[in-house]
Amino acid sequence: MAQPDSKKIFFENLSGAGKAIAVLTSGGDAQGMNAAVRAVVRMGLYVGAKVYFIHEGYQGMVDGGENIKEATWESVSSMLQVGGTVIGSARCKEFRSHEGRLKAAHNLVQHGITNLCVIGGDGSLTGANLFREEWSGLLTELVEQGLIEADAVQKYSALHIVGMVGSIDNDFCGTDMTIGTDSALHRIIEVVDAIMTTAQSHQRTFVLEVMGRHCGYLALVSALACGADWVLIPEMPPEDGWEDKMCQKLSANRAGMKRLNIIIVAEGAIDGSNKPISTDYIKNLVVKCLGFDTRVTILGHVQRGGTPSAFDRILASRMGVEAVLALLETTANTPACVVSLCGNQSVRLPLMECVQMTQEVQKAMDEKRFEEAVKLRGRSFENNLRTYKLLAHRKPECELPTSNFNVAVLNVGAPAAGMNAAVRSAVRVGISEGHKMFAVSDGFEGFYKGQIKEIKWADVGGWTGQGGSLLGTKRTLPAKHVDKIAEQMRQHNINALLIVGGFEAFLSLLELLTARGKYDEFCVPMVMVPATVSNNVPGSDLSIGADTALNAITTTCDRIKQSASGTKRRVFIIETMGGYCGYLASVGGLAAGADAAYIYEEPFDIKDLQANVEHLTEKMKTSIQRGLVLRNENCNENYTTDFIYQLYSEEGRGVFDSRKNVLGHMQQGGAPSPFDRNFGTKISAKAMQWVTKKLTETFRQGRVFANTEDTCCLLGMRRRALVFQPVVQLKESTDFVHRIPKEQWWLKLRPLMKILAKYKTSYDVSDSGQLEHVVRNRPRESDASVAM
Repeated sequence: MAQPDSKKIFFENLSGAGKAIAVLTSGGDAQGMNAAVRAVVRMGLYVGAKVYFIHEGYQGMVDGGENIKEATWESVSSMLQVGGTVIGSARCKEFRSHEGRLKAAHNLVQHGITNLCVIGGDGSLTGANLFREEWSGLLTELVEQGLIEADAVQKYSALHIVGMVGSIDNDFCGTDMTIGTDSALHRIIEVVDAIMTTAQSHQRTFVLEVMGRHCGYLALVSALACGADWVLIPEMPPEDGWEDKMCQKLSANRAGMKRLNIIIVAEGAIDGSNKPISTDYIKNLVVKCLGFDTRVTILGHVQRGGTPSAFDRILASRMGVEAVLALLETTANTPACVVSLCGNQSVRLPLMECVQMTQEVQKAMDEKRFEEAVKLRGRSFENNLRTYKLLAHRKPECELPTSNFNVAVLNVGAPAAGMNAAVRSAVRVGISEGHKMFAVSDGFEGFYKGQIKEIKWADVGGWTGQGGSLLGTKRTLPAKHVDKIAEQMRQHNINALLIVGGFEAFLSLLELLTARGKYDEFCVPMVMVPATVSNNVPGSDLSIGADTALNAITTTCDRIKQSASGTKRRVFIIETMGGYCGYLASVGGLAAGADAAYIYEEPFDIKDLQANVEHLTEKMKTSIQRGLVLRNENCNENYTTDFIYQLYSEEGRGVFDSRKNVLGHMQQGGAPSPFDRNFGTKISAKAMQWVTKKLTETFRQGRVFANTEDTCCLLGMRRRALVFQPVVQLKESTDFVHRIPKEQWWLKLRPLMKILAKYKTSYDVSDSGQLEHVVRNRPRESDASVAM
């Protein structure tokens, strides 16, 4: 296997020997909590610490006894794909009292526990911080009561706390996403997609209530993901007279040949006077004013149930490992921290700073300072709201700016779920900016053949939930037909191009940039939005479609592993797509709990294969019944899926048998995940706003002329920021032979998969260990959380 870079910092110096870590889940359950518990247990054991489960949350800590049990490696097996929390959660009134916390302290000291990993919401984390602050006083009381020895006060002098936010509401300030939110969005979108088919059949209006307490995140993002006609959230109550405006909008949509209406209501929705808005009130209003057949669906606790999404499993696994690292590095003077997600990076933030800002949001809403409440929710929430308003509510023609610019949108490369959401967003934002939008069918092949037509606002209605590419897409590059494409650009007076696609789209932009020297028609702003399941586009950490593919892989692996339950020990060899890029195999392996993942970026030989077989054999001799090995389709031309299957079958003979499965194009199909719908929608909206800006800057003497590098860009997510990068500057960081970037961020996640599969390995912690502070309003360009 590839050796780690010795210049980087690794955690071998961080030992957990002699330390005891306890993990508990508290408050409401959320999908992904089990993945976090599993990661804490296995990482804790890996570094040599003792790890304990505290069952039933704070209640179990107060009651003690059998509720506090030492964890083993095997005790968290087969936990990753299970929803809820297997160690139980309970709301505990007793812990709120001093006496209750005294009992809890006694129980922890009896087990030598001074490190707590708490997975829960703001109430659970606030309680943990109070417990930490009182700790030394509680120990003194226990000595006075004769319950512990005097030397225990010195031995267990400090209680260290690290929190992870587990809540489907995503109402905790300081993190882009909480554990469970993405899975809850999956449940909501599954229901909405199903309801849309019956609503269309009967020309009905559906009013859906989603959870979220006093936070409208789930309602807002699901409305954005399904293209709902109207959404009501507590952070931004509707203006006076909203009832008439809503009915006018619903009526106008029906007049435009739309056969259904969807209204999404957050459970905490209020009007400008802080009075609740109920689903029944809206139903009666629509029936009374419009006479539409209207039904109410309250999703309820279905949003909390089911298996966690790939995103939540990866998030929770990363957070769990980071939490253990934080506990290893903490000192008596380190404040309690919460492990958070910013962009695609894990960060540590002071727990009480996050809690205080979360409480400020509610205070602002109570005092009717709603605009401030939206800002306090963070850039992600603010951007969601702005984008929804832009796409859902069309301005009257008289209010639209008149730019007289023509902008063409096309898909290039293989289809990817979320492409249609990106095209819809580009078209509607373009129309809102005053442009005339043109759709090009079948990529550059359709372009040179003249398959170009104007596309209107209503033409892209209902596109967000559609898989594949409704415009049609081909891998054809423009260089061979550049003269014909230039002619079509001239005929239709195309002033800008927005391309949604994968590596072929990147190559296409480079070819069009070169063609500028010969054809003035290509001296126009051109921008690319990355969309490919392979996630191999240089200049972007994430691509539209990759999340949907990961969920397809994860779901299939769950089913494949389940097929072996009750049978003898079995190892499954699974082949994934991705070309030469190992993203799907590596990150899919982390989400599915794989034992190994073979990729091109990390060379391996027969000795590594043999070591993996021996490792699995050893695990199978204990209590592990099923093994999972993923292989990227182009990881090695000689070590094929058949070869690895036969090797495992032969070497594992007598201990386990093997099966193989090639997932194929199912990874490209299906409805896009909520993540991909929203990532596609918002990144494309940002790209179109850039196009408008560049058109204005380059319009001189009655024509657009853009021939500088910065007018031919790729919009990508880099760490915590969305960045426009000139494509010519990305050439040096690209491996054109294997169609992958030379450096890929997700390679840092591979050691996580190995550690959680019980391999001894090195883990780069150079990005970890920095305690940051909560930023009220990050610069707009750093809104990496545009993805969700």
